[in-house]
Amino acid sequence: MIQVTRINHKKFTINSDLIECVEETPDTLITMTTGRKILVEESENEVVEKIILFKNKCFRDIKLRFEETDELGL
Repeated sequence: MIQVTRINHKKFTINSDLIECVEETPDTLITMTTGRKILVEESENEVVEKIILFKNKCFRDIKLRFEETDELGL
């Protein structure tokens, strides 16, 4: 889940797993897999960075557990 800002300056959260594409037209348009289109204030790069940070946070614990298991030789 990532937080973005609508053109009317209201923040809301979307499921980044349901994003089909992000494009600047010149406003940033997020197209969801449902077909819904959302205009946001963030740039395309900012949206992508938010997705990357969210995914890294989600998989951080898995990575740490994998590294611990590897250190133990399991």
